[in-house]
Amino acid sequence: MTVLTMKELAFIEDEIRGEEIIAKTMNWCATQCKDQELRKTLEEIAEKHQLKIASLAQYFNWTNNTQ
Repeated sequence: MTVLTMKELAFIEDEIRGEEIIAKTMNWCATQCKDQELRKTLEEIAEKHQLKIASLAQYFNWTNNTQ
């Protein structure tokens, strides 16, 4: 198993935080949108980011538990 440096872990944490912000922003934009088609698109994009966050969190929780 590859061991990550603190700098690499901090970078990954920043990326996950960025994904969280993007998802929240997309959800907020969707709630403000009057165009139903655009609202649906924004909600789908937000969901993809949320799934990416969940996947990354699950991976890191799994790797932490196996060490």
